Amino acid sequence: MKKVSKISLWLLAGVALILSGPLLMATSGSLQGAESWQTASRESAGLAPAPEDYDGAVVQVYGARAWSWRGYFAVHTWIATKNQGASDYHVHEVLGWRHKVVRSHPSVPDRHWFGARPQLYADIRGEEAEKLIPAISDAVESYPYPTEYKAWPGPNSNTFVAWVIREVPGLDVALPNHAIGKDYLGENWVAEVPGGAGYQLSVGGYFGLLAGVREGLELNVLGLSLGVNPMALGIKLPGIGELALRNPNPMAEDSQ
Repeated sequence: MKKVSKISLWLLAGVALILSGPLLMATSGSLQGAESWQTASRESAGLAPAPEDYDGAVVQVYGARAWSWRGYFAVHTWIATKNQGASDYHVHEVLGWRHKVVRSHPSVPDRHWFGARPQLYADIRGEEAEKLIPAISDAVESYPYPTEYKAWPGPNSNTFVAWVIREVPGLDVALPNHAIGKDYLGENWVAEVPGGAGYQLSVGGYFGLLAGVREGLELNVLGLSLGVNPMALGIKLPGIGELALRNPNPMAEDSQ
């Protein structure tokens, strides 16, 4: 009986640790969303170079807190691209309220996600970005879940962005640990990490382990991840995300 009690206590402690981040986000009042999605801000955050100011190609990866209570747990991610000489950006993302969930369309690249300010995870420009854009377009078209969406554990918007990153050589971008769905691998159990150097094991997105140069180490329990990132000098907490001193992803000099 004592052994069973100890196991129960360890399980309860583990659950408390996993849920502590989302509970802190819920009680801190730091996520003050709009009263409704119709009135939530969709304005630019001023993080992307204006086409009239920068003629070169651009590839950027963004994320922002998910709408409503989902934001206590996770972020929504997307990819923005601009061809050299183009007058606008294309945003590539998955939206759960559509039959065909993949959307690739001209749009503001750094819009607030229904009130949540976006964070720029990666910023690639010039010739390097120009080489990546055709492969990004191909990966968007070949996404294996074009009509499927599950907020948890996936496939969702973060599954889509992780898929595109994995499919495009040279687009080595580590997504944050609270991008729930990035670890969903479908019927596969093992895959390379999006960051380009490392591997991950995932059981349906519910449980898994990840080790990568850019990502560091992550333990996934029921879709919520925690870990450490030596390259970024940071720790990863469920719901809260990565608390780091450095960004391990490629960034343009004038965006840092």
